[in-house]
Amino acid sequence: MTPDEALRRIAFLLEWRGASPYRVRAFHTAADAVRGLEPGPVDAGRAGRLRGVGPVTAEAIAQASTGAVPRYLARLEAEAGPDARAGWDLAAASTGDCHLHSDWSDGGSPLEDMVEAARALGHRWAVLTDHSPRLTIAHGLSPDRLRSQLEAVAGVNSRLGPGFRLLTGIECDILDDGSLDQEDDLLGRLDVVVASVHSKLRSEPGPMTARLLAAVRDPRVDVLGHCTGRIITGRGRPQSRFDAEAVFAACAESGTAVEINCRPERRDPPDDLLLRAADAGCLFAVDTDAHAPEQLHWQSTGYARAARIGLGADRLITTWPLGRLLEGRSGRR
Repeated sequence: MTPDEALRRIAFLLEWRGASPYRVRAFHTAADAVRGLEPGPVDAGRAGRLRGVGPVTAEAIAQASTGAVPRYLARLEAEAGPDARAGWDLAAASTGDCHLHSDWSDGGSPLEDMVEAARALGHRWAVLTDHSPRLTIAHGLSPDRLRSQLEAVAGVNSRLGPGFRLLTGIECDILDDGSLDQEDDLLGRLDVVVASVHSKLRSEPGPMTARLLAAVRDPRVDVLGHCTGRIITGRGRPQSRFDAEAVFAACAESGTAVEINCRPERRDPPDDLLLRAADAGCLFAVDTDAHAPEQLHWQSTGYARAARIGLGADRLITTWPLGRLLEGRSGRR
């Protein structure tokens, strides 16, 4: 077991037990820091000098660097018991990620780097979902820029060969009336559309419910992104208010997957709404909403949440083979 693997496993188990998002993220940050280390023993003092590594993570790194299971990891595994294996198996079964960003909008890396990171994780596909035009702060894609991106994606796929496919997509703003922030013909050309609310998040429940219902019933929408818009770290942001039963029933009826957003500052939907969506019979997409290659590792913590409430692979479209994913999406349009 490498230090990177041990730290990711600890992050997963912390998420499994519902630990603080700060704590979960600390272990992912430390895992990022050790990826460049040469194999072989590393003492805790040296590990502690790495950026983003604290005393607890330094000890885990030192112990894992010798090939041993870190004591902290062993304790978490013993406390979690065999039930945690279901979540880890789900994470291992992941075939792709429906929500990632590149430097075409507000991501920090070229799409080629995001592809290589997804392939390194064993994904068979990933969806490029840069922002739509209204989100100017995120350099959202105008229709012309989106057309150019479609050509760029085709070029990347032509060079990749078999075994992995970068899917075309968008994270499309849900406008005030529930319509979508992109030209209809372009939306029809995309493999996957993630629809998210980014404005007027504190609207009254009635208008917000109507807005979400219109979006999830649109046959071009495949995934409802970070449904409450909440932020739970830093200064935070309260979750939007809406009729969850009505929205999730509409998702289940239309086949629109509810996103389990893996960003540590989001963890969206909250646990209570995640349970309601599961009870409503929804499909789910376990997505990282990654803006950098290393953030693709966050996906395992979303699978921990899914397994904790008993969701299996058949309900999680991010474990589906590419053919099934595309067949299911095209069948809705």
